[in-house]
Amino acid sequence: MPATSPPVSTPSTHRCRLWLSLAAGLAIGLASELAVGLASEPASASSFPAAAAMPLWFVEQRPRVAAYQAVNLLGAAAQEGLEAGDYNAEWLRAAIESAGRGSPLTEDSLSRLDQALTSAMRRYLTDLHAGQVDPQALGARYSPAATWGFAPDDLLASAIADGRLVEAVRGVAPALQQYTGLREALARYRELVSHPAWQKSLPSLPAGKLFPGQKYGGIAALGERLRLLGDLPAGTALPVAYEGALVAGVKSFQERHAIRPDGVIAKDTYEQLDVPPATRVRQLELALERLRWTPLLQAPRAIVVNLPEFMLTAYELRDGRIQTGVEMKVIVGTARKNQTPLFDAEMRFIEFSPYWNVPPSIARGETLPRLRRDPGYFARQGFEFVGSDGRVSGGFSEGALEAVQRGQMRIRQRPGAGNALGDIKFVFPNEDNIYLHHTPSVQLFNRARRDFSHGCIRVEAPVALAKFVLANEAEWTEERIVQAMRRGKSSTIRLQEGLPVILAYSTALVRNGRVHFFPDIYGQDRLLDDALRQRSNALRASHESEIAARLTD
Repeated sequence: MPATSPPVSTPSTHRCRLWLSLAAGLAIGLASELAVGLASEPASASSFPAAAAMPLWFVEQRPRVAAYQAVNLLGAAAQEGLEAGDYNAEWLRAAIESAGRGSPLTEDSLSRLDQALTSAMRRYLTDLHAGQVDPQALGARYSPAATWGFAPDDLLASAIADGRLVEAVRGVAPALQQYTGLREALARYRELVSHPAWQKSLPSLPAGKLFPGQKYGGIAALGERLRLLGDLPAGTALPVAYEGALVAGVKSFQERHAIRPDGVIAKDTYEQLDVPPATRVRQLELALERLRWTPLLQAPRAIVVNLPEFMLTAYELRDGRIQTGVEMKVIVGTARKNQTPLFDAEMRFIEFSPYWNVPPSIARGETLPRLRRDPGYFARQGFEFVGSDGRVSGGFSEGALEAVQRGQMRIRQRPGAGNALGDIKFVFPNEDNIYLHHTPSVQLFNRARRDFSHGCIRVEAPVALAKFVLANEAEWTEERIVQAMRRGKSSTIRLQEGLPVILAYSTALVRNGRVHFFPDIYGQDRLLDDALRQRSNALRASHESEIAARLTD
C-alpha cells in the first residue's frame, strides 16, 4: 500500500489554473511540448523505458477510445471519494484531446504522454483497490488487504485489448454492498453542498430546546432540510407548530445521527442539523477510504466492531453476499485515555466463567488506592492475590498490596455474578490484550454514547455471540453454552477454526438504504483527513513543479 506522503506547503493554484487554460487551447504545433509536460511525477518516468515500443493508449499515433475513457474516469474520481487533481486529470484530458485533434505527435512526445496516462491510471487503480494511505501509518494494525491477482499494469493492458476498460475499473473497487451504498450517499450529499438551505443557520431554539407542540420560527427551514436529507417525505405539508410529521422527521434524523430519537431538538440535535453537507461529504469520503484497506471479506465468517457506532456485527458470506448473523450494542474504551485500538486478529478461545486478572495499570492506578481506603472492597469484589509462582491467597494484607505495587504479585477476581468480565470472555490473542466479554453493568448499554471501558469491548448479548462463534460446533447448543456460563467454575475451550475479529472505525455507514453518521470519538477522521490532504498537496506540488519546469524549457 502507498505510504502517507510527508507534509508540504500548499502550492500556488494561480499558476496551475493559468497553465491549464493555456493547455486547453494550445495550437496543434505545440502538442508535443504539452505531452512532454505530462511527466508530472518524478517516480513515473523511472517506471517506464524512455521510449515504449508499443504505446498502450495510442494506435497509429492517435488516442484510442480507451484513452478518452481513462481521462473521463480520472476526471470523475470524486465519485469514488478520490481527488481528480491527485491524478493530474485536467492536464491529461487536455493533452489527450489535443493529441486527438492535431497533427501526429513525435515519437518521444507520444511515448511520454502514453507513460504519463499509464502512471496516473496505475495510481488511480491502486488507490481505488487498496486505499491511498497506509493504515499502519495512522496506528491501525490491520493485516494487508488481500490483493491476490491484482496487477494494475496487466489489468490495464488486458482491459484495453478487450475493449472493457470501464468495466474492469469498476471491478477494482471493494465488492461490498456497504461501499456501493456509501458511494450513492456521497453523490446525494454532493448535490446538497451548494444548496441554499444551508446558507444560513437554523433560527435559535426557544429557551435552548424545542419540544413537540411548541411554536418555532424555523419551521419552514427545518422542514426543508429534513426533506432534502430524506427524513421527511417529499410533499409533506408543514404544520404551524413543531408537531406531527415534523417531529417524526426529527426522530428519523436523530436515529441516523446517533442521538436518542425522542423528538426533542436540544443542543446535540440542533448542532447536527446545522452541519453543512460538505462536512458530510468528507465523512463519506473517509468512510470509503477505510473500506478499501479494512480487511473485510477475507473469510466466510467474521466479527466486526465499529467503534464510533458502538455496535458489533457478526456476518457470514453466502453465495457471494453478506448475511448478518447477529448484531448487538457494545461498550468500548473511553475516548479520553483508554481508546480501543484498531486491528484485526483471530478468535481462538472462549473462556466460560472467567477470572479477571486486573491489569497492572488498573491495579496501581485504581484498585490499590481503593483497597487502601476501603479494605472491605477486597472481599466484596471476590478478589484474591496471585504470586509470581502461581500461589493464590484469598486473605487481605498490606504486604500483599505492596507486592502488587512492586509487580511481585497480581490481583484477580474470581468467577461470579460481580465479575468484571461477566460470565464469558472471547479471546483473540493480540499485543494489547483486548478481548470481548460480558459485563454485570448492563445498564450502560442503554446509553447512546458507550465509551466507558479501559479498552476491552463489552458485549450486550453474549449468548447470541457465543452461538454465532460456535455455530459450526454442533455439540455447543445454547443450553450447554448457558450452563457453562453459569457454572461458576472457569473453563476454556479452543475453537476448531479461528474466527476473524476486526476492530473497525467508520463514522458513516449505510444501513437498510439509509446513511448514518456517528461522532468521531477518537479523532480518527481528523487524522485520516490530514494524511489525505498532505498526500494531495504533495502530489499537486509535484505536478506544478513539472509543469513550471516545462514552461521554462
